Amino acid sequence: MTLLSVNVNKIAVLRNSRGGDQPDVCAAAQACIAAGAHGITVHPRPDQRHICPGDVTAIKAMLDG
Repeated sequence: MTLLSVNVNKIAVLRNSRGGDQPDVCAAAQACIAAGAHGITVHPRPDQRHICPGDVTAIKAMLDG
């Protein structure tokens, strides 16, 4: 069986382009898991245009939690 993993990079792009803290990447990841996704995918970039190291830490804490 194939399991769904949701990529949340675009959520981070929206947040970063707006220059604030919304939309919340961790909250989006939590909503995906609550809706039945089996995993969260991120693709960090050196320029941190998408996911930032703090996002990865927060998502991991939420998934471990």
